[in-house]
Amino acid sequence: MNGTWGVIAGIVGSVLGATALLGAGLFAARATKAAARTTAEATRAQAQAAAEPAQRQADLESFREIRDELKTKVEIQNQRIEHMAGLVMAYSRTVDRLIHRMRDRGVTPEPGDIHERVREHMRTGT
Repeated sequence: MNGTWGVIAGIVGSVLGATALLGAGLFAARATKAAARTTAEATRAQAQAAAEPAQRQADLESFREIRDELKTKVEIQNQRIEHMAGLVMAYSRTVDRLIHRMRDRGVTPEPGDIHERVREHMRTGT
């Protein structure tokens, strides 16, 4: 029986060795996957950190372009407002002179001839 037990022990030892080898292989495979995942994440983080100053610079340039464009638009709007305010004042003076001429000749405007907002402005100055 010694020989049989020796063969059985050899087989059991081989099975245990194969199982241990298989377990070690699975462990190594998992460790390799984890290491690859960690390396990929580190590489991505490093690339993102390296790209951040360039992205900030690009954002700053975009901001400056938008700011300059809006500044130009505001300047144009201010010019238009000044032009329109001057035009309204010119119309106001013209209408005032015409009303005085009419009154000098005894012609008075009908109440409906003067817009309510104009009447309010004539009363309050605002």
